[in-house]
Amino acid sequence: MANSTELTVLLPDTPFPAIEQAWGEATPAPGLLAVGGDLSIGRLRQAYLQGIFPWFSEGQPILWWSPHPRMVLKVSDFKVSRSFKKTLKAFVNQESGCVRIDGAFEQVLHHCAHTPRQGQAGTWIVPAMQAAYARWHHAGAVHSFETWVDNQLVGGLYGVCLGRMFFGESMFALQTDASKVALAALVCFCRHHGVNWIDCQQNTRHLASMGAVEVARADFQRHLTTATAQHEIQEWVFHSGYWEEVLGR
Repeated sequence: MANSTELTVLLPDTPFPAIEQAWGEATPAPGLLAVGGDLSIGRLRQAYLQGIFPWFSEGQPILWWSPHPRMVLKVSDFKVSRSFKKTLKAFVNQESGCVRIDGAFEQVLHHCAHTPRQGQAGTWIVPAMQAAYARWHHAGAVHSFETWVDNQLVGGLYGVCLGRMFFGESMFALQTDASKVALAALVCFCRHHGVNWIDCQQNTRHLASMGAVEVARADFQRHLTTATAQHEIQEWVFHSGYWEEVLGR
C-alpha cells in the first residue's frame, strides 16, 4: 500500500494504521499516514512511540506523518564548523550567556510559532499544536533548550523525549547562531545521558550541514523501539561541564 492514496480516518478509539501504509513517493504527500483524531497526551504518546507525528496548517484537519526516509542527527556525528566552534567557545566563556532547560518553555514555543523563516509564509505550530505540546510539557515529556544572553532569551528549541529518544520539533533564533548554540547544548546533553539519535523528521539543508542524515524508515523504527524502552531521564538541568562533549577539555 506504499503508493495508495487511501487514508485512515482516526476516530477517538481508532488505532494508528501500520506505518508501512503511509503514502509513498508517487503520491501528493509522501509520508502522510492518517487524518483526524485528537492531540491528547495519550494520542501523541502513542504516535511518537510508533514514529508518527502531527503536522498540519491552520484550517486543515490533524494530519499524521511517518516519512521515509527519516532525517536523524546521530549525536556522535554532530558537525561543529571551525567558525561555529569559535562562536560557541566565546559564548561558553562569557559570563553573560548561559543555556537553560525548561526555563521559559512557553516563550520558546511562542517564538518557534511566530519567528519568520525564510521561504515560509506561515507556521505549522498552530494554536491547537501549541496548546497540546504545552500540556505535554507540563506532564514532563516535552522540553526546551534555551540560549540566554544578558538574561534575555535569544534562541532555543523544543522537542519530545521518550526513554532515550529525543524528537526535535522546532527551533528559533533572535540572534545569529543562537539556535545553533541551543542545538549544540542538546547534543551535549544527549551524549551525556546516552541519547544517541535526535529525530529531525524532515530533511533540511540546515540540519544536514550539522551532520543530520536520512535513514530508512525500518532502521529508524528499530532504533526507536530500543531507545524508547530505556529509562526516562530524571534530571533536566544543563551543567556547564556538558560542553566538554563537543568542545573537549
